[in-house]
Amino acid sequence: MNPTGSNSQTKAVVIIPARFASSRLPGKALLEIGGKPMICWVTERAMEARNVARVIVATDDERIVDVVRSAGCEAVMTRSDHASGTDRLAEVAETLEGVDVIVNLQGDEPLISAQTIERAIEASNDGSVEIVTTWEAIETAADVLNPDIVKIVMDNLGRALYFSRSPVPYPREAVRKHVTLETALRNEPCLLAQFRKHTGLYVYRKEVLLEFTKWPQSHLERVECLEQLRAVERGVRIKAIEASTPSIGVDTREDLERVRASIQKEHLDFAVERFKSRLQG
Repeated sequence: MNPTGSNSQTKAVVIIPARFASSRLPGKALLEIGGKPMICWVTERAMEARNVARVIVATDDERIVDVVRSAGCEAVMTRSDHASGTDRLAEVAETLEGVDVIVNLQGDEPLISAQTIERAIEASNDGSVEIVTTWEAIETAADVLNPDIVKIVMDNLGRALYFSRSPVPYPREAVRKHVTLETALRNEPCLLAQFRKHTGLYVYRKEVLLEFTKWPQSHLERVECLEQLRAVERGVRIKAIEASTPSIGVDTREDLERVRASIQKEHLDFAVERFKSRLQG
């Protein structure tokens, strides 16, 4: 986890907000995936990032603290009245001395790649950037139309212009031709290439994070129920980079089973490669 190369001056701390209560999937942080709790997968992925100095799980539940600490990782108890994970993040960040960069990594992203974390931290070295976040390509019409999949629109320099639950940018001419957006996406699948899925990894300058949580909710934030729009409306410079590999956020039982299948395949592929190398040796 020691910083190397061009990142040696960046001292990044990953904070993972994790709640036990979840409306759609209660206790998901401790649900088993491939023989260990989901939160432990997330902490391990974060610790693999070369430019991460420390990983902390921030939670309001003793059960999560016990599991994380028993796995040899760091966990701290926070207040239980936070309105969001970002507020929980800020509570912990405020106590950290000599830290310039804070990474907000969601506790339900067990497939996040260390490379994605590394690249996001590297992007924060740009002095003109105040927040870095990540995106992935959208590959299905269902995801374009799904309001739970947040879309991001960027300028030519990769800076975030807007985030929305609606399909943006809206392909007006294609919809006029095919009557509905769903039909347009089905008949012209090339339209999918213009959509980007926003994923929940953030890298903050510490002072920006602490200031952000003191601002009141903004108009667009309330309309879309998207916290990051508070920063957009304040003119905060947000850089968005493509994730190194796709991830799956676990919000439902179906998401959990997809992640379990992916982890199982990952283990199987590793076992096959190890067997092949032994044969060749």
